Parts: sequence; C-alpha cells; structure tokens
Amino acid sequence: MRGAAKWFFEFFSPDHFQGTSITSVLHTGQTKYQSVEVLTTGAFGRCLVLDGKIQSAELDEFIYHEALVHPSMLAHARPRRVFIAGGGEGATAREVLKHKTVEQVVMADIDGEVVELCRRYLQDRHGGAFEDRRLELHIEDARAVLERVSGAFDVIVLDLPDPIEAGPASLLYTEGFYALVREKLGAGGVMVTQSGPCNITNLREVFSPIHNTLKRVFPLVAPYHAVVPAFGGSWGFNLASLGRDPRAFSKATVDRALASRGGIATRFYDGESHAGMFSLPRYLRDGLAQETRVITEDSPIFLY
Repeated sequence: MRGAAKWFFEFFSPDHFQGTSITSVLHTGQTKYQSVEVLTTGAFGRCLVLDGKIQSAELDEFIYHEALVHPSMLAHARPRRVFIAGGGEGATAREVLKHKTVEQVVMADIDGEVVELCRRYLQDRHGGAFEDRRLELHIEDARAVLERVSGAFDVIVLDLPDPIEAGPASLLYTEGFYALVREKLGAGGVMVTQSGPCNITNLREVFSPIHNTLKRVFPLVAPYHAVVPAFGGSWGFNLASLGRDPRAFSKATVDRALASRGGIATRFYDGESHAGMFSLPRYLRDGLAQETRVITEDSPIFLY
C-alpha cells in the first residue's frame, strides 16, 4: 500500500473489504464484552471500532445519527420520553435531545468502558449530551433496563452494535425483544433500529430479516436507507410505528416540523433527504418482499 505504514481493514465478506490508513492509535484493548479501538484514520478521521467494525467515524457520523434519530422523532407528534438502547458514544442522545419536546431520555449501554472511552476521546460525538439533565444513563443490559423501568415511551431508538456471533447485542434483534419494545411504547409510539448494510451485495444478510421480523410484531414497518461511506456504502434502518407513517410526510412537512421543534440544526437530514431515504431502489424492495426468515433466540442471524 502506498504512503502509509499502518492500515485498517474491515471485511464485509471473505471476498470484500474496505481499508483506510491509520495515522494514530489512541486506544486499543478488550472490554468484558468486545474489542475496542479508537483510531485516527486518513480517510474517515477519528473512528470508534468495535470487534473490528467501524461504529462511528468523524467524517460521516452525522449522516448515520441524523438518519437514525430524526425520522422516528418526527413520526411521533410530541415525543417527551425516549429510550435509547446502545449508543455509547452519545451521538444518538445528542440528536434526540435537539427536540425541544423531550423531557427525559433513558439510555442503556452494557459496556461502561466503551462509554468512558467515548467521553474521553470522542467529545465531538456526544456534544455535551452526557451532561444534559434530561439524560438518565444506565450501564447495563438494555433489555434488563427496558423490562424494569416503569411507564411508556414515545420513541425507542435501538442504536446497537451489529449482530455478530458472540457479540453483546445479537439477541436484541429478535422477535421476542421487538415484542418487548412494542409493549413499552405508548399510544402512537415509534421505534427504530439500525439494520445493517443494504448494498446489493449484502442486503439479505441482516437488513431484510430484521424487516421481516418487525412485520410480525408491528402493524406498520417502514424500511429506509442512507449512504454512510465509513460503513462501506448503503446502510439500512427499519422504523416501526403504532401511529403515523413517515412515508406520508411531504418535504415541507418535515422541514416545518424540524423548525417547530426548536430549529433543529442538521447537516444531512431535511425534507429532501427524508423523501430520498424512504425511496428504495427496486432491488431493495424485491429483497424485502422475498424475505421469509424470522429472527428468534433459537434462530439468530449474524453479520459477517
């Protein structure tokens, strides 16, 4: 390789990888749950890497986090109480807290070491969210916290690590867990989950079975995508609603809602982007329509 002594490679399959030069290693280690690295890279800037996969990159984290959070927050008429599963770097909380309607955010991440590393090295990600009085942080399994806390949530955001074998989050992509999420939503409640890559090479790996599993639990499931270069291309999300369908929102409706929630500042998401995210190419629509798998604890799925 030209021009760099060290490289980071992320493999998406035995035949496909993406690489970037490493300019500095800020941290490398192993927590109780996963390997963790904080790297400064030539292509993507400072990155959080868990179990060999980039979770957040300085260059484009705003695309992922705005895409994950704002469609679900706008799908609820007035979200006051929000639950976040995962999201250790604090960027998901950062975006949720931009909505002036929010009174409480309950966030649960199982890996306290990762949270502390993010607070130390990735201040640009959380933007002070950990100091916001509305945030209640639990260093604990997200399922246990969700089962224990009382009261309903308006929006539940699942910002979990990818479901990899022996990873800490694989059982939080199952029909049983999604049923718990539905039970914890209030009237008109909305949930969203990151759903892995949805390129033509790998859309059937986790994106389509997550979508099919959610359809067993929720009356309305709206799949969407956004291009996140650090993740290797098109990234999938699935939004499930007990109320409004975000696909019915016009561009003007989205822009007005962002303004009315406190003039939410974004770099990626607006009415124009919203329309594009929910407009899926035919190969994605076909892949979702052909999917028959349902994810359970006895039949989990794993990303390569």
